[in-house]
Amino acid sequence: MRDEPGATAVPLSPPRRRLPRLPGRRTAVQLLVLGVLATAFAAQAVGALLPHVPLLLAATAGSLAAEGVLYRWQRGMVSLFAKSHADVTVRHVLRDLLLVVGLLRLGEQHREGVYAPLVAALLVFYALHWAIQALSVLVRRTRTLPVVTRNIDASALRLTPAPPVLLRRPGHRLAAFGLPATTGLLATAATDAPVYGAAGLALSLAVALTGLGALLLRLLPGRRPATEQEVLDWFEAWLARYRPTVGLYFSGGASSAYQANMWLEPLARLDGRPVIVLRERFMVQRIAATDIPVVCLPKVSTLMRLEHSTLRVLLHPSNSGKTSQVLRIPTIKHAFVNHGESDKLSSCNPYAKAYDEVWVAGPAARERYALAEVGVEDKDVVEIGRPQLDAVRPYAGPPAPGAFTTVLYAPTWEGWDGNPGNTSVVEAGESLVRALLADPGVRLLYKPHPLTGSVDPRARAADLRVRELVRAANRERGGPRPEASATTALARRAAELDRLTAAGFRSAADQVERMLRQPAPEPGRAEMVRRATGAWEEAYWASLPEWEHQVVTDARPPLYACFNRADLLISDVSSVISDFLASGKPYAVANTSALAEDVFRKSFPTVAAATVLTPDAAGVPALLDAVRHPERDELADARAALALRLLGPAEPSSRERFAGAVRDLCAAAGQHRARMAERLAGEVPLPGPRREHGRPSAPAAAPEPHRHV
Repeated sequence: MRDEPGATAVPLSPPRRRLPRLPGRRTAVQLLVLGVLATAFAAQAVGALLPHVPLLLAATAGSLAAEGVLYRWQRGMVSLFAKSHADVTVRHVLRDLLLVVGLLRLGEQHREGVYAPLVAALLVFYALHWAIQALSVLVRRTRTLPVVTRNIDASALRLTPAPPVLLRRPGHRLAAFGLPATTGLLATAATDAPVYGAAGLALSLAVALTGLGALLLRLLPGRRPATEQEVLDWFEAWLARYRPTVGLYFSGGASSAYQANMWLEPLARLDGRPVIVLRERFMVQRIAATDIPVVCLPKVSTLMRLEHSTLRVLLHPSNSGKTSQVLRIPTIKHAFVNHGESDKLSSCNPYAKAYDEVWVAGPAARERYALAEVGVEDKDVVEIGRPQLDAVRPYAGPPAPGAFTTVLYAPTWEGWDGNPGNTSVVEAGESLVRALLADPGVRLLYKPHPLTGSVDPRARAADLRVRELVRAANRERGGPRPEASATTALARRAAELDRLTAAGFRSAADQVERMLRQPAPEPGRAEMVRRATGAWEEAYWASLPEWEHQVVTDARPPLYACFNRADLLISDVSSVISDFLASGKPYAVANTSALAEDVFRKSFPTVAAATVLTPDAAGVPALLDAVRHPERDELADARAALALRLLGPAEPSSRERFAGAVRDLCAAAGQHRARMAERLAGEVPLPGPRREHGRPSAPAAAPEPHRHV
């Protein structure tokens, strides 16, 4: 289990309320909104049936106000109402129906003919609403393309901006378009003047007709995006023109994007034409800033079009249910690169035997697969190091006399199996943080795993308590703050970085509009982003007081930048400690597994060069002393030896080993294609690429000379 590689330290301020109580308060607010809505509808029904004008008006106004609160602050309840078959359409129809009943009850019998046109106009408005909804569905289908791209010029697909949000969301549309009609009917009920209801209904009808016309225009042949077949033909033409050689294949949930993002920079450094292949549409925008072309192929039939492309190798940073689909392509070689290595079972998953090769950091991972006996043969294991770790600076000595000792506490999450030894935050987090904060010479960077508390609520509660300890320590500690110019410099650097990496589309944009707004990047943008990121990181740390503790939560600066600021890491058994070994700095591991220390070290080889801390944090003072006085550090040689086992040798560099592994596997894929072509040419009945139209498919053309991406 891996910590997200992107994280930002943010200055802390005193909280307005105790965070652990938020769930209870949230529930109370939800019950209050539910009670107000139910009471308002009940009162509106009573006011309509009696009839009683003040009650009818007050109840309707209260109902509308509750709707506003619902959509502004209680979005979670919107889906709850929808699941209960009481969505906004039902509520709006009921509200208007009760108003009509009230009008009919209030008027004398001879007035029913006056109100009849209002009722008819209201029915027409609802008919227009359903017509808009039907057209909205049709427009959405025409804009749901079989291929979603990013960093690719897709202007040939007749892409256009998305329709307004109100035309795409029925609940919001009915509430907005129907508000004039409801207001007019309320005024009519209060004054017995039908003109107000007529005016409100006329305005609602005009707005609805305008929306209907706007959607009809989008369905005209010249205004629609390309058809499915046109998109597929365009995609195949792009593959033939771009001629990709190596790709990163990824499928997963919304919170797992970091697993792919950590491989973007090593992939971009390769000599060749890389591509990122995704399967979930939402994941296209969760991939971090990159110049690499991104294609999302949701359907298996579309994915199989890669078989006849020049793509030779796909790298897999994680396993997923959809991985088996792409493994069926016989012309592509597949390598499992994982998203981090640790002593946990996830680092020697039996699924790994499905790949052509398994790429690991160093000899320890090779041994791990051999001992696990999960079917991965030693000949298929390739040691490439960790090319991401080039950004980690080596140990430069202890903190200067009088300077703060920066400690990074980065516990992992609780995991799916409920093992108490997964994360230290539940049983040891508060003790460790209290012991660190008790030392006046310590500056703490606390970085909880982004999934902390997603399975075990105790972990979430413990995380919140640790954050409050850090805030309390900052309130009691004081010191000089950077000058205003540091904040100004940070804002300037952030603006520059945002300009280079911002998506460039509206928040309401759909996938087609995002494809339109994210064409092929300008040449050299990747290098500009790299320089801007480095400048931002320096400005960011300079803008923070050196004495102030921080909680690390956001996307930047990356985790490895936090490594560079820390003098010591305290973590759990996870890939974080393996990566931190590249720095050569001291690290400690919290033992909350209930195992004796010798058994704990034997069970988890990555702990061999660590200081093992017990849940009571009794060893923290001695650990800090060893960090400040290297002559008392007895584990320096062990860390160097362990780094060699876990990460491999320093020469050749990990970047070179990674590039070499890609070249070798590309060559193996090319040889495999050549053999299959020879067998098919000789009509040997052996498995090979599928035949099309009664003849064997031609092998993909050899790639052009590599260029640097």
